[in-house]
Order: sequence, then C-alpha cells, then structure tokens
Amino acid sequence: MTTAPNAVETKLRELLGKKTIVFIGLMGAGKTAIGRKVAQMLDLPFIDSDHEIEAVSRLSVADLFTLYGENEFRSLERRVIARLLDGGGRVVSTGGGAFMNEQTRQAIAERAISVWLKADIDVLMERVMKNRNRPLLKNPDPRAVMERLMAERHPVYALADLTVRSRDEPKEVIAQEALEALVRHLEAGKDSEGAQ
Repeated sequence: MTTAPNAVETKLRELLGKKTIVFIGLMGAGKTAIGRKVAQMLDLPFIDSDHEIEAVSRLSVADLFTLYGENEFRSLERRVIARLLDGGGRVVSTGGGAFMNEQTRQAIAERAISVWLKADIDVLMERVMKNRNRPLLKNPDPRAVMERLMAERHPVYALADLTVRSRDEPKEVIAQEALEALVRHLEAGKDSEGAQ
C-alpha cells in the first residue's frame, strides 16, 4: 500500500520546480541517509556526489586521495557537482569538503537550494567511527581532526540557504524537518519576490 503524499511534500514539489536540493555538512552528518529519504518522500532522483565521482573515475574516494591528492580530487568533485546541478529536479548529497570550494558554492547558490545538516561532535564521532575508511580520519586522533574540520568548515557551511539539526533521531524525523524547512525557505523567497 502506498501512502499519498502529505501536504508538505505536495507544497514543496510545487515550490521547487526544477531546482535541486543539495545536502552539505561534515562526514557523519547524515547527508546520504537524509538526502535519500527526502528524495524518496518527494519522488525525486537521488545522487551521492562521492558515488558519482567513484563511478566516473573508477576509483574509490580513498584511492583518489592517495593516488592524486586532495587538490586533484576537489577539482574532479567540482566538475561532477556542476554536472549534477545541470540536471535539475533532484536531491544531491555532497562530500564534506565540497562546499568549501568557492566555485562549487557559487554553482549551488545559483542553481540549487543548499541544506546544511549540522550535528554536534559526539553524534559525528559515533557515526564516523563505524567507518574508518575515510581519508581524513586516517589519523591517530580522529576527534582532533573532526574538531579542526568543524572549526574550519562551520563558518562556510553557515552560508547554506538553511540549516537542519542532525541528531540521534530516526532519519524520517530529520527528513520531515528538512522538508518543512525547505517549504518555509521557498515561501519566504516567494514573498520577498512579490514585495519587490
């Protein structure tokens, strides 16, 4: 039995048009899980930019970092995300460092709506320690790495269109909060356009 879309989902589809929703945030914030759930709720395609990069390069993200370094990886990431934004009408989750690139941020600002999934360090550490195969965590003190990343990246993530708290709640709860925040954001934008 399929359930009919609720009023929030229906309203959001109307307001979105062909815009893409892009989830940003640190590793472990839930960008892929929440992004996939939001896409499912809105009946939109979902793409994880890291998986797309791996498909294009035929290498894992970890191998790309090792073989070519972070700068080359970021260059490929920027090109892949730009291509994903051209498609429109989808949900994209990005790697933790993607939004740090000024060109990527600009492309997202012009062609998408960015949602920062913001989580506290204990939530992030609990999640990322389940998968130590993350290039930036191959360090004797992963918590110190995460704290440094939070200090560097949070001010930039704060430039996103909206922020949703990621925490220890079922992904359905966070996804619903993201949908409601997106509706509020898009309605506010529509109101300000009408006021001009």
